[in-house]
Amino acid sequence: MGIVLFGAIGGLGMCGSGGVGDPSEVGMTKGVGMTKGGEPLSVASDISPQRGERGRVLSIARAEVGVRELTGRNDGKRIAEYLLYTGIKVPAAYCASYISWCFGKAGYDRPRTAWSPAMFPASRIVKEPKPADVFGVWFPELGRIAHVGLVAEIKGDWLVSYEANSNNSGSRNGDGVYARMRHKRTVYKYADWVSGQ
Repeated sequence: MGIVLFGAIGGLGMCGSGGVGDPSEVGMTKGVGMTKGGEPLSVASDISPQRGERGRVLSIARAEVGVRELTGRNDGKRIAEYLLYTGIKVPAAYCASYISWCFGKAGYDRPRTAWSPAMFPASRIVKEPKPADVFGVWFPELGRIAHVGLVAEIKGDWLVSYEANSNNSGSRNGDGVYARMRHKRTVYKYADWVSGQ
């Protein structure tokens, strides 16, 4: 049984409170990721398996989908593991720590940061995403990238992603690890941490 993706990000890719735009602008029903035929998207059945290094990172990230905070305050055993991997104590935002932890479990020594903007050094920036690339979402009110996730698959103008400290509404301060659909225009930058390690 697949996981149905909730939330759509539309508009101009400008994420504000919660990072959610008007789903009707991007051809989606409010709250539910839909296929072109109007059927709900299922992450489990719609993501093509990846092989090699990228597949290893993604399988680790995918296994974490469903992890939830203990009390809704950036806490819980697994969230503490993500944060500890980057030297941060609970409670704290953990989207970047989750990405770092996934790469660490896959045998990479980098990235290893809890700071979202640090995921995008010039040497790692790529224009076209591939599975297992990191993506960053710009928050104008903060003047920086303030949420990151992993590209699981590219479907036309859409990304299937694995994101932590998110929720069904697309918040950057959510309650766990989710598989989501995200329009490419909501992404500010991509970074490739698999190639050239």
